[in-house]
Amino acid sequence: MKLRFIGTTSQGSGCPSLYETDGGDFVVQGRRLTDPEALAQVRNVLEGEEFVVVPRELLTRYTPKE
Repeated sequence: MKLRFIGTTSQGSGCPSLYETDGGDFVVQGRRLTDPEALAQVRNVLEGEEFVVVPRELLTRYTPKE
């Protein structure tokens, strides 16, 4: 899988950042969700899956508008 860097809303700290795969999916670099109350609300979690907090600004600035 190849990643193409799309953008970041950080000021040099590295995250959050958004990447697009060569298959057209997106990869997000950000803070891992660790809040126990929030984690208790997620559903159908498969082994190996994790949750990342994505600031709205990152998505509204860089994801496709179509």
